[in-house]
Amino acid sequence: MRISIDNVVLLEPATEARTEGHLVIEDGVIREVSSSPVTNAEIRIDGRGKTVIPGLIDCHVHVTAATADFPALRRWSPAYTTVRALDILSAMTRRGFTTVRDAGGADWGLAQAIQEGHAVGPRLRYCGQAISQTGGHGDMREPGDVVHDVCHCAAGLGRIADGVSAVRHACRDEIRRGATHIKIMASGGVSSTTDRIDSTQFSVEELCAAVEEAQAANIYVMAHAYTARAINRALESGIRSIEHGNYLDESSCELFKSNNAFLVPTLATYYALPREGLAAGLHASMVEKIGDTLDKGLQALELAHRSGVSMAYGTDLLGAMQKWQLHEFALRREVVGIGNALRSATSDAAELLCMEGSIGTLAPGACADLLVIDQDPLERPDTLENLQQHLSYVMMDGKIVFERNN
Repeated sequence: MRISIDNVVLLEPATEARTEGHLVIEDGVIREVSSSPVTNAEIRIDGRGKTVIPGLIDCHVHVTAATADFPALRRWSPAYTTVRALDILSAMTRRGFTTVRDAGGADWGLAQAIQEGHAVGPRLRYCGQAISQTGGHGDMREPGDVVHDVCHCAAGLGRIADGVSAVRHACRDEIRRGATHIKIMASGGVSSTTDRIDSTQFSVEELCAAVEEAQAANIYVMAHAYTARAINRALESGIRSIEHGNYLDESSCELFKSNNAFLVPTLATYYALPREGLAAGLHASMVEKIGDTLDKGLQALELAHRSGVSMAYGTDLLGAMQKWQLHEFALRREVVGIGNALRSATSDAAELLCMEGSIGTLAPGACADLLVIDQDPLERPDTLENLQQHLSYVMMDGKIVFERNN
């Protein structure tokens, strides 16, 4: 199938370069930008007055988290969980996201259904179950619970592994299930009942074991971590991607750079949780833990940006709060500018996912994951946070998966 998007402006986020012409797509891949109309296209899209950008990438989602009540998720039927996840995935596509990285809950089945065209949703990178120590951020038992029931096909965030051998086994098991990355809980968090945000989790030896197993499979580890102490331990252990990072410091920034690691701030969730967390199922005690995490996250974003830390776009939204996925742009652009915010959701995110050149770009040979919008987001900085109002088409692998009717 040969497709031509005619008379359009192509915006390449990595360089902020603009090219006018006719975008040619063939067999799901961007072939060329022609200065003259293409004569043999089977499908033509009138792009006059419109801008094309690469499809967006969210590097921290939970597509099976249709509620913020994680203990309840452990009791959900896998079939029910899947149906709810399909609604979340299709909504992400309508917001312009063509690739997402799941941080706990999704598995190979969802990824396969999307890849084979049985479901509409972004390309799905997944870790399966996040790995947690007993009493860690992925242990969703209440204080009085004893048994930790694990169903690897359900939506519970985590599995428990204590000790180096158990961590190795858990990593190998998720890799066996096709994980594209490993997720490990390296500190406490908001949405868990028995730990503190400022705690460190796992020993250095356990963290290093996870990294060794991931590297052996040619993948990498992402780590949930809030404080500089937890972040630095993870980076020194070889972890590639730090999630949240709200309380990092200058020493953390130096380690990010020396280890070629990425920070994935998730500011949107700290914006949404105080407003809608209770209604979405989050326990009141967890809402209280949020405290100043948004303010600290904005400060961390500014410090990381000023220090030259590589960063990718993430949101970490749960349940009905997933509607705030594009609001991350509004929060970031006030600190780093709209160009950097867009790169974090395109070319920089692709590099983190080890998919540079394939997604997050409009270069010839890349997957034809792209958005046709009615405004240039670098000239109108509020475009991305209101993207659903401006989207004309969403294309994945050269197939139109969303088209505005009017």
